[in-house]
Amino acid sequence: MPVRSFRELVVWQKAMDLAETIYSVTGTWPRVEIYGLTSQIRRAAVSVPSNIAEGQGRMTRGEFVQYLGIAYGSLMEVETQMLLALRLGYAAPGDADRVSVAAAEVGRLLNGLVRALSTDHRPLTTDH
Repeated sequence: MPVRSFRELVVWQKAMDLAETIYSVTGTWPRVEIYGLTSQIRRAAVSVPSNIAEGQGRMTRGEFVQYLGIAYGSLMEVETQMLLALRLGYAAPGDADRVSVAAAEVGRLLNGLVRALSTDHRPLTTDH
């Protein structure tokens, strides 16, 4: 059955959870980083579910896959920025581990969706 809304996608739901976690974790980072690393990791985290949603709303399977690729790139940014925050002492090891586990799950789901879209020829949604 085709997906009617991006909200139905488990990968989008998990990406939203990851973004929420990033906001929570970065809330304790130094104020001096509010326009630096804090802002950058938050933007990258928001970009993941945003690109999944935008891609699902596109008219072609190829466009959807392209946006999933952008979401995956943003996910890699989140992981890199969290590792830097850990090195700088901004992030606690437990927080970095939580983010890493959540990011790995989102990454697996993104890869699975790309594979599924590459082999499935049914309509993307019932709305288009």
